[in-house]
Amino acid sequence: MKSTHTEIEQLLGLAEKDADISREQAVGLLNIENGSEEFYRLLYTANAMSRKAYGNKGYVFAQIGINAEPCSKNCKFCSMGAEHYALKERWRKSGREIAEELETLLEDGISDFFLMTTADYPLSDFIKLSTGIKKKFSDNVRYVANIGDFNDDTALKLREAGFTGAYHINRLREGTDTSIDPKTRLNTLEAVKKAGLELYYCVEPIGPEHSYEEIADEMFRAKEYNVQAMAVMRRIPVPGTPLFGMGKISAMELAKIAAVTRIATKPARSMNAHEPAQMTLLAGVNQLYAEAGANPRDPEANTEKNRGLSVKAAWDMLWEAGYGKA
Repeated sequence: MKSTHTEIEQLLGLAEKDADISREQAVGLLNIENGSEEFYRLLYTANAMSRKAYGNKGYVFAQIGINAEPCSKNCKFCSMGAEHYALKERWRKSGREIAEELETLLEDGISDFFLMTTADYPLSDFIKLSTGIKKKFSDNVRYVANIGDFNDDTALKLREAGFTGAYHINRLREGTDTSIDPKTRLNTLEAVKKAGLELYYCVEPIGPEHSYEEIADEMFRAKEYNVQAMAVMRRIPVPGTPLFGMGKISAMELAKIAAVTRIATKPARSMNAHEPAQMTLLAGVNQLYAEAGANPRDPEANTEKNRGLSVKAAWDMLWEAGYGKA
């Protein structure tokens, strides 16, 4: 549903005063025409909100994908789906390899560190490895697990291993573009909450076929969980994957979605858009990701050699947009 110019002005005026907006109003903002006067007014509002709330302070989060292996969940957008495995290599990183990469990431300045696996990675192996990795850095760096679905008991084990949070989401068209029951995803979200882990959420992977109503649903799911570090991500077409032919949304569209998400969810700590796009830093985004190892959006098994941004490059982008280190 499209809103009139007057309605948009009134709504953005309320947002600037920190008023909540409804799902219907968020859909109205998403329907703003890219490049229009209202579009730039939307970006200005989200940008102003973030500058004020975050004091022009930026964040770089870093993630290492610790295994490049076929995954039984067969997500249609992922380079590592077992039925369409797109990587030329298969491997698992050792604790020593991860520790060496982590040392460089920490030296370059990160605030949150993510360990990512495919859904089939053995939990016992992950807990053992991640416990050892935690000893390599101080408590002032948040430690985040990005793994497959898990129950309450596993959530507690993650806390015992030193994790402070978990990245977990109900992806767009979960159960259709993936082989995972959405109920399973939602149960994991509840397990994260019950264990007292910080939930990191993202509206993803956004493609041209997704409706604004679908996108708004995930925004407001994040709002229900009071997510402090929020994100939006566009789908990257990986050759050989089933959704390759669906294409991708533009950086302009991603910036608009990031702006509406910033306004609707009001994350207390940070707003991210992925993969990093300079334009989104004028739409309320103050946090970027550096990546190494395996990446679901990359046919290169070591994404730091291809799509993955380095910590230094991420900080350079934030600096260009006027953000300093938090």
